Amino acid sequence: MASANHISKVAIVGAGGNVGRFMTEALLKTGKHDVTALTRADSQSKLPEGVKTKTVDYSKPETLVDALRGQEALVITISGRAPIKDIEEKLVRAAGEAGVQWILPNEWSPDSADDGIVKDVFLLGMKVATRKLIEELGKSSYVAVLCGFWYEYSLAIANNYGFDFADRHLNMYDDGQTKLCTTTWPQVGRAVAAILSLPIQPSNGQGKQACLDAIRNKVVYINSFNVSQMDMLASAQRVTGTKEGDWKIEKHDSHERFDVSLKFFKEGKFKTEGFTNFLYSRVFFPNGGGDFEHKGTINQMLELPKEDLDEATKVAMERQQATGGGH
Repeated sequence: MASANHISKVAIVGAGGNVGRFMTEALLKTGKHDVTALTRADSQSKLPEGVKTKTVDYSKPETLVDALRGQEALVITISGRAPIKDIEEKLVRAAGEAGVQWILPNEWSPDSADDGIVKDVFLLGMKVATRKLIEELGKSSYVAVLCGFWYEYSLAIANNYGFDFADRHLNMYDDGQTKLCTTTWPQVGRAVAAILSLPIQPSNGQGKQACLDAIRNKVVYINSFNVSQMDMLASAQRVTGTKEGDWKIEKHDSHERFDVSLKFFKEGKFKTEGFTNFLYSRVFFPNGGGDFEHKGTINQMLELPKEDLDEATKVAMERQQATGGGH
């Protein structure tokens, strides 16, 4: 397995989930990692072949500590429908007690290091709080991976990036030219595997070598694409062989859309279209922080591939057809 300067034992929460499955498969593919999934007793998730499992009970923190003992890294992915704050805090504390050196917390999101976005989308405040907790405990280090919204997931849900492919309808924010960073699930998986394959410290005196120490307790950025809704529309047209005139485009003011959806959220209307738009309309504000490319990504450091936008769009279209545009 790996040397003392590399991570070999990785625990993952959410290994059977949307993005967690890709992380797990990518970690296994390296051949460098012994991967253990932390699962609930009643979990029905199908896990990738080759993953070990340990059953945990979040009402009994000692089960988390026992499951994490001997692990060198913990990757956390938690469904948005779960009590994220409570679960993640228990995991972070258990990881510290178990001696886990590295945590990749439940980020996988738009820029939670952007004060403006965090203020408006207060759900991101939980991510900031988790980073602070890890630092305050001082027992583990984190690497917070920010990737924007997931491309094939967000494009497949008509109420997220605004595309209804069956009806060729687009709800456009403002003029549709605001760019944002967005990442596919496979790219996120590759990034996690690459990060946890880095040497912990520079080896052989190579001070400039990419290593975990260089990104210890830092927010880092990855992406697949830096695109606007108009870029997505052009991609959809190439995939379907259509023209812009074949599409019905409705324009919405991003700020107004955000205000309305925030009102829905505060009224507890979580299952209405407003809840999702509360998250997405905010990153489409002009100069609203959805585009973090100017901050620099670690794509090159991790040797992540450049992906084909049209191929990813095709995946999203197939997903929308299979799910009916829902979650």
